[in-house]
Amino acid sequence: MARVLSALASVAALSAWGAGASAAETIEDTVTSFELDNGMQVVVIEDHRAPVLQQMVWYKAGSADEPVGASGVAHFLEHLLFKGTETLAPGEFSAVVAANGGQDNAFTSYDYTAYFQRVAADRLELMMQMESDRMTNLQLAEADILTERDVILEERNMRTENNPGALFNEQMSAAQYLNHRYGVPVIGWKHEMEELSLEDALSFYQTYYAPNNAILVVSGDADPDEVKRLAETYYGVIPANPDLPERIRSQEPPQTSARRLTFKDARVAQPYVSRSYLAPERDSGEQEKAAALVLLAEILGNGTTSYLTEKLQFERKLAVYTGAFYNATSLDDTTFDLVIVPSTGVSLADAEAALDETIVEFMRAGVDEEQLDRIKMQLRAAQIYSRDNVDGIANRYGRGLASGLTIEDVQAWPDILQAVSSDEIMAVARELFQPEASVTGWLMKDDEVIQ
Repeated sequence: MARVLSALASVAALSAWGAGASAAETIEDTVTSFELDNGMQVVVIEDHRAPVLQQMVWYKAGSADEPVGASGVAHFLEHLLFKGTETLAPGEFSAVVAANGGQDNAFTSYDYTAYFQRVAADRLELMMQMESDRMTNLQLAEADILTERDVILEERNMRTENNPGALFNEQMSAAQYLNHRYGVPVIGWKHEMEELSLEDALSFYQTYYAPNNAILVVSGDADPDEVKRLAETYYGVIPANPDLPERIRSQEPPQTSARRLTFKDARVAQPYVSRSYLAPERDSGEQEKAAALVLLAEILGNGTTSYLTEKLQFERKLAVYTGAFYNATSLDDTTFDLVIVPSTGVSLADAEAALDETIVEFMRAGVDEEQLDRIKMQLRAAQIYSRDNVDGIANRYGRGLASGLTIEDVQAWPDILQAVSSDEIMAVARELFQPEASVTGWLMKDDEVIQ
């Protein structure tokens, strides 16, 4: 019944928006934010419809912040945080969460590492007690390093080494980013992962795992005053790191020449062409260009009514799949990507040529206003429905804040998307689609001939 009522409420909100209600009336989160004396930011997003909440701690340190030669240490440390502390035995953290009917996990990206627990609302204090404990009291031994290093190496074997597409994507990123750490895989290069040491892990932990480098996000059935009291009790007593380094990264030089690569592997079941362009990310106070790129990706390659799908799959029957992808939320420049998987009998050269021709056709034709309106409505509906998910809403704020945005930026994003015009979309497309600023890759079978 709760799910039915929630769905009806979302439909009603969407109908109200369609009738002319403002974005603030449909997608305004109840957000409270404050900072502890030690510099830790705390964000509370209230939703009292169910007695459930999620606690997340986001560290503003990911794989792009790793020292050169120690790739994978951010993800390695994420695993190691589930080892013991001065008060918790190895594995006890997750066991306690499960015993209290909750779920917990963690993930590492280029720009952040995040830890979360999804539990009943009355278990928040216990979660804060344990999470704050491992922020400062992690206990590691050489035996932990050896066993967990084997775990992450096996993870790389399963997800990357045994997957030609994943290996190909690594090479694409390395070709796209000549100078930035986004060119290094989050999980790390295998030869460097094999050498990760206790000293590497503790150095990263002691440098970045500090309250003044962390964001606490609590979403769901939470009272801001109670969250503040608990946060001050458990996190507020942890000293800030006075030596926290400034987040300065090497940036990409201007790309003045198209780059190409071919990746051959006998295990490839379906060859395809991938194309990437360096693209701007969402910047605080200046999100309009990123919003236009989001809509451009939706128009070109998301779903059966997208431009590439209609032209290349349905009309010309040259492809079995096409797609366009853009991840707006990152600290530094991201990428805009195009993919075409050719139909049987269509060579990669012909598929690439058809992709190029179709992009040229789109640039001449411009944006279909009806399609744009439909996409905006779908995005609005997705944003409304996402409010029913304590995990999704916590991730939206945490990911944005850890990537340099503000709460105001996160809240303004839905309105900015709705305000983008077709002219603005075409303007960013003209800036983006420069052949000399592209990286094109062919994923091929071992015995396939390059034409």
